[in-house]
Amino acid sequence: MHLSEHPRDANLQSRNPRSTAGIAAEVFAFVAFALLTKYLLSLAFWRFAGPVSLLLTIGVLSMYLRARGLGWADMGLVSLPTRKARLILLPQAALTLVAFALAVALTTIVGPALGLEFLKKIPTEVGDRWGDVAGSLPHYLLWLTIVWTAAAFGEEMFFRGYLITRLQQVFPRNLIGTVAAVALPAIVFGYGHFYYQGLRGAVVTASIGLAFGTMFLVFRRNLWPLILLHGVIDTLTFTAIFMEWK
Repeated sequence: MHLSEHPRDANLQSRNPRSTAGIAAEVFAFVAFALLTKYLLSLAFWRFAGPVSLLLTIGVLSMYLRARGLGWADMGLVSLPTRKARLILLPQAALTLVAFALAVALTTIVGPALGLEFLKKIPTEVGDRWGDVAGSLPHYLLWLTIVWTAAAFGEEMFFRGYLITRLQQVFPRNLIGTVAAVALPAIVFGYGHFYYQGLRGAVVTASIGLAFGTMFLVFRRNLWPLILLHGVIDTLTFTAIFMEWK
């Protein structure tokens, strides 16, 4: 994990000079906004509270960043001007898949082997949330739309792109600071899935957040490989549920 200053950081700071305390307060405010809106929306429709609240947060955040002279390119949605830049996304996504598989294996296989029994049981709420997808084309297409908007783009933009980029401006540019900038968003990411996946889901999702956050920095803060893999994994998952593959 490269700890030197990112080439985009100096430009970002020059266009948006803020104290570390100010950036920390900004990050806290947007995390609180995302969690509060999800809680309030869950009182009305818990199945879609997460995606809707995240898209709402992305919308508000986009306006905020624009008002400060920033954009999502500063947060990882970098341009891919050449064919080579686009083709390299495939091996990068494959490398991220390896990190993803290791994270899942450590929590779902190694964890129970070490005595963490709660990592064995999948909460019934998970099946309840996706139950309507099995055999239903309208529900399948609805969730695929959510997958490629709120999940693949929304989650990667907010939890990896925005949070890690901003926290790197808060913490010292050393190993401890870098670990904190990746770990804190991963914890929030895991907590965001607790409401329907329980403790097991929160731990598994947080470990995936650690893996994706690490790869985000390995790829020099490029979100595209993560978005691509995230969307493909979730698409395959919902296709299996729709087709009722056991």
